[in-house]
Amino acid sequence: MSTAETQPQSGTTDWDSYGKHRGRVLHREQLAEHVNLYVVEKPEGFEFRPGQAVELSIDEVGYREKKRPFTITSLPNNPRLEFIIKSYPTAEFPEHEGVTEHLGREIEVNDRVIFGDPWGTIEYQGPGVFIAGGAGITPFVSILRQLERDGELEGNRLFFSNKQHQNVFLQGELFRILGHAVVCTLTQEQHRDYEQGRIDQQWLQKRVDDFSQPFYLCGPPAMVNELKETLSKLGAKTESMVFEE
Repeated sequence: MSTAETQPQSGTTDWDSYGKHRGRVLHREQLAEHVNLYVVEKPEGFEFRPGQAVELSIDEVGYREKKRPFTITSLPNNPRLEFIIKSYPTAEFPEHEGVTEHLGREIEVNDRVIFGDPWGTIEYQGPGVFIAGGAGITPFVSILRQLERDGELEGNRLFFSNKQHQNVFLQGELFRILGHAVVCTLTQEQHRDYEQGRIDQQWLQKRVDDFSQPFYLCGPPAMVNELKETLSKLGAKTESMVFEE
């Protein structure tokens, strides 16, 4: 995308209708199949809590009004903002409207994005089990990084589910942070470096002894809804489940 497209003539654009903040993309890097890291300028005075997200759009004609929620994965004290975004090609995912596909294929360093103030309900409530499906890991990244920084990782575990091994990202960092408290599982492939199987009732019963602890859930809506029902059957209380509402 050319940067010229992002600069409307003075007085022609009501920026407040698109988003409060604008920032240049400073770096982008592919982390896995259809998954990219974007490092973005951080506006002066911008503050957020680990686990929060923003409504973000691309500063380009035809895309400014197409806001999508993306989690901030950097630490709050980082001088830059980081976003890890999974792209959904419309040829494979026709229900998506092409915004993430455009991000993945066209957005380059020095292009701009527009975003609002942070929001979100996934906040750390104490040691527990984080369960993520695919890109649902993103709200947990900043939380785990903050816990590592504060020396408060003890008692936390992470179950990370993906379809195939090429979908897994940040595995090295996650194992560095949590060690053997991380379990990566694949649902559509058998691979020597990963466990295999869906995170269902039987899977959880084999790996969790205490269902009174907090459970942090993020992933596809169907997965999260199923996990909430399953955890309730296993004795977890509704108030101990943390998920985006």
